[in-house]
Amino acid sequence: MKHDNPRPPKFFLRFFRWFCHPKLRDSIEGDLMELYEDCFKESGKRKADLKFIGDVMLLFRPSIIRPTEGYQTLNTYGMYKSYFKMGWRNLLKNQRYAIINIGGLALGISCALIIFAIVKHHLTFDDFHSDSDRIYRIVTEQHRDEISYRYSVPGPLGKVFRDEYTHAEKVARICTFDEQIITIESGSDVRKFKETEVAFAETGFFEIFNYPLLIGNTKKALTEPNTVILTERIAKKYFGDEDPINKTLRLDNRIDLKVSGILNDLPVNSDRQTEIYISYNTLKQFNVWSADEDAWGGISSSMQCFVKLLPNVSTHEVEAVLAPYVKKYRPTSKNVHHYKLQPLNDIHFNEKYGGAMNKSNLLVFSLVGFFLLLTACVNFVNLATAQASHRSKEVGIRKVLGSVRSQLFWQFIIETGLITLMATILALCLSHLLLPSLSEWFNSVIRFDLFSDVPLTLFIVALVFGVTLFSGFYPAILLAGFKPVASLKGKISHAREGGFQVRRTLIVGQFFISQVLIIGLLVIARQMHYATQSDMGFTRDAIVMVPIGSYDEKRETLKHQLMQISGVEKLSLCFDAPASSSFWTTSLRFENRTEEESFSISYKGADENYLSLFELNLIAGRNVLPSDSAKEFVVNESFVKKLNISNEDILGSTMVAGSEMGGNIVGVVEDFHDRSFHEVINPIFISAKKDQYNYYALKINMQDATNTLTAIGQAWNSMYPEQIYEYQFLDEQIAALYTSEETMMKLIQTFSLVALFIGCMGLYGLVSFMAIQKTKEIGIRKVLGGNVWQILWIFGKELSWLIIVAFALAAPISWWLMDKWLQNFEYKLPLTLWIFALSMMLTFGIALLTVGYESIKAALVNPVKSLRSE
Repeated sequence: MKHDNPRPPKFFLRFFRWFCHPKLRDSIEGDLMELYEDCFKESGKRKADLKFIGDVMLLFRPSIIRPTEGYQTLNTYGMYKSYFKMGWRNLLKNQRYAIINIGGLALGISCALIIFAIVKHHLTFDDFHSDSDRIYRIVTEQHRDEISYRYSVPGPLGKVFRDEYTHAEKVARICTFDEQIITIESGSDVRKFKETEVAFAETGFFEIFNYPLLIGNTKKALTEPNTVILTERIAKKYFGDEDPINKTLRLDNRIDLKVSGILNDLPVNSDRQTEIYISYNTLKQFNVWSADEDAWGGISSSMQCFVKLLPNVSTHEVEAVLAPYVKKYRPTSKNVHHYKLQPLNDIHFNEKYGGAMNKSNLLVFSLVGFFLLLTACVNFVNLATAQASHRSKEVGIRKVLGSVRSQLFWQFIIETGLITLMATILALCLSHLLLPSLSEWFNSVIRFDLFSDVPLTLFIVALVFGVTLFSGFYPAILLAGFKPVASLKGKISHAREGGFQVRRTLIVGQFFISQVLIIGLLVIARQMHYATQSDMGFTRDAIVMVPIGSYDEKRETLKHQLMQISGVEKLSLCFDAPASSSFWTTSLRFENRTEEESFSISYKGADENYLSLFELNLIAGRNVLPSDSAKEFVVNESFVKKLNISNEDILGSTMVAGSEMGGNIVGVVEDFHDRSFHEVINPIFISAKKDQYNYYALKINMQDATNTLTAIGQAWNSMYPEQIYEYQFLDEQIAALYTSEETMMKLIQTFSLVALFIGCMGLYGLVSFMAIQKTKEIGIRKVLGGNVWQILWIFGKELSWLIIVAFALAAPISWWLMDKWLQNFEYKLPLTLWIFALSMMLTFGIALLTVGYESIKAALVNPVKSLRSE
């Protein structure tokens, strides 16, 4: 039967006329009539009624209807409550969409939280000291043929400055020594502890810095000789629950110390983590040279001097009065000192003076965190707009039922907020799990106290609101703007639906960030492999460094015992390995010249076995002969080049190093790296001097390394029962020279994976959108004979262009950034094109794996179904 004027059921129209606002009746009824005509044309009268009513009532919500008089609307609370319910139901209905969005945002937010914790941790270092703007460390610029920087000063400088001038409220010297043995005796019970650091401090140190005493008086605790202050943690470690005051401990098995005070445990955000402080007037018992008040001739890294200036005293005034010290106390030295004041807030960040963290690195971390979070938000936008076609009918029906654009906008914003909140909770769990590993990477305790850390809590709140608005604003505006008739007819323009060009731009941005990180990771990993695995001019395989227990005759006795162990192939007594973080530089006079040379020279004290054990290549002359004192020298090529003479001509020449080492040059070795690849090879001399040996260097047979190391330990412990046996493989010591680079590589590796994962999810959203957009095109192509590979190329072409554009933008920026980073190394590998090609290939491979499923599914769909769906 024909119906020329089809109309919806009367009861349905009466229902809407009663509930809808009078101003909306005409437009709503018109939209309903147009919708019903479309239903009628498709399926006839009876089915049209059912389809029409079902489509409209399916998503009906009282909270979005504009009520007439006599009908009380839900209150604001009820309205927003219904928004949350609808958001939750929508997430349950689209679980894959929800999982991808929550996972992507959680990764981005967790990276932002972790980086915030890292940056905040470093920016708050030593900010708890009162009057911190008046606290400075005196540092030294050494001017020779090159300028070098030392955070230490000559030992007497602090005393002279305090006695001669009144610019400072307090002046305090502190002398720190590494790896010391502490012995606690209680009757027959003897316990030994090896502490990382102990320090000899003047009383003013605790008046300059706010390290409060739990027990004792700050001004009196370190006034007497042989007294010591311990932190609460160390006191409990040594004495348990006993009262530690007036207890005795022994330093280095030779100096007895009485506990006179207990410090609060040191804050984790302090560069000074020494937990044992000994009275400064005890120093002369431990190290005579460091305590010498006339020792202006050299600088030990152990000696530091801090000052707290009087108010209104400028650093320029102090540096001006320090300037004459150079000529007054070092008149003949070619190593000209310039003493400067370094602010307390610069100590942690200034790498020239041993700062732990460069501020530029914090800036890089912050930018990486921002871009990762931005990538996650962009990914959300991509996926949300890809879902637009699925929700267009919902929007149309809501508008027909009376919803206004602002209501729809806030509904989608609240839905986004729900996703963000869930992602933030997941991110907090991830961050909490990852922080212990990060603390280990940074060799620091990075805390994540959600409830006690106010800045962190505020950051999280700002993050939730910011991510919600940034991620949800565009999709909410887009979806709320659909016209109801077009939505219900399924005639939403694909260009309008999700802003396809905008989505492409966002994905290019995502892959731009990913490729910058991947290229950076490849360059850093390549340089690190080069630095740690390249030939350094000496062998480092199967070499164990064991500390010498004492300088007496036991040393030679133990040496002979160690040589009897079957797994020990070679042994040498030495100051240190050829490459080390510790070094000893001194001035020199060549031949009979009256003046010192303009450059300094590094000393490697070693016996006659040193060259053969480390396989140093002797290119001229001979090795040093067995001796107890420095009578003969072997020098390196860099030393010869500095003097501008040949290897052969230098043999037989005389040289005086420092104030006491003099003799003839008998050999020249090929240059070897004495420090990390960050620095040039220095002039070096090798000479025997038995009182300067710190290590037994042993080359062992690795086939039976466990038994050999056990036997070495037994021999060492039998000779030095009062000490603690430790050893370290040389390759581990060399790897430790690149700790900061290793940390950066791990972080970039992690962030690269996160950026790639989020970027691939965005790409997945784009391909899902394309599959919907091109449904009819794919069906027509298949009907006309197109094969699967031709269909896949539709997606592959889109993917390829996006990655190529991202790579074209990322490559020059990555080149510039990595070239700047490589400038920190004196010995480095050049940037090559294959690194950039490999980055693009990796990105292509991962992207293809990501979109493969959706692309193949779209290519294999039945063309009849594709055309019918349109």
